[in-house]
Amino acid sequence: MKFNREKVEAINQYIIEKVGQGECRIADYVSDKMNIDKSTVYRRLAELTERGVIIKEKKGVYKLASHVWKYTLSRSANQLLSDTDVYVNVLREHLDGISSGALGIWEYAFSEMINNVIDHSGAESVEITVKKDSLNTTVIINDNGVGIFEKIKSFFNMASIEDAITELFKGKLTTDNINHSGEGIFFSARMMDEFYIISSGRVFSCNAFDEDYVYRMAGEIPSATCVIMSLANDTKKTALEVFNRYSDVEGGFTKTMIPLKNIYASSPVSRSQAKRLCERLSQFEEVVLDFDGLEWMGQGFAHQVFVVFQNANPKIEILPINMSEGVEKMYNHVTRREY
Repeated sequence: MKFNREKVEAINQYIIEKVGQGECRIADYVSDKMNIDKSTVYRRLAELTERGVIIKEKKGVYKLASHVWKYTLSRSANQLLSDTDVYVNVLREHLDGISSGALGIWEYAFSEMINNVIDHSGAESVEITVKKDSLNTTVIINDNGVGIFEKIKSFFNMASIEDAITELFKGKLTTDNINHSGEGIFFSARMMDEFYIISSGRVFSCNAFDEDYVYRMAGEIPSATCVIMSLANDTKKTALEVFNRYSDVEGGFTKTMIPLKNIYASSPVSRSQAKRLCERLSQFEEVVLDFDGLEWMGQGFAHQVFVVFQNANPKIEILPINMSEGVEKMYNHVTRREY
């Protein structure tokens, strides 16, 4: 059967997506799902292999072909003077063919992370790895500076690394409020499909993650801070869309969202945990607390957040989302009028 170019491209794209997802019986799967004979799939597989888009590992098993570029930049060689220069000289040339939304996101997020290295880390050098295949682009930034979580902990005299990580989730946190707004990590993490910071043996991420998977992505991490960012090449997201999600009509950063599962190893129970969580939340007009993955919360934690803090800050809207039955039951218990 002869297909027009649009149909051929649709078949190719479907094959690429399924290879990227690790589908093993690719010919059978694509033939069945797209209602085409297997000989057509084999021809498409052969063409994609010849073009260097996919690689045949063994009979019936393929993987996406990727290109990898590595750079080492040093401060003493004047290679860390400007985040814009690093973006242009290191990343920009590898972004041809991606969507306009992806290009805008990469320009913002990469520049913000490099700016952190230049202005905050005290690093002498940084290693940057760019990996690109037909579906995604991934960037890994390794610096040998002081370590982001340790710097935040020390600067704000916090009790633990965990406290420092908690503050990063909220946004508006910076160790240099004259020159920086403290928004770069907050927005970059929410623009990317995958975003991880590894430092001091801890991982920061706004999404659920497998720690072993994250460390495999990073490889050996001799550095103080490792940032991993990954984004689909054809993403429909835009940087402006993400900014608007957390801004008011005048563009102010008024809303924050905190994924509680990524802060607490188990269900939060105590008032002290809640007090730590509520610090600096008065800087926002709306606070979204995401309980996804948590089965329960303690009465002390719930009362401190939804009664004590809320009563002290009546103009702040606190929105709990993704509550399990156990979490919702405790929420209703502490917020009922006669409590």
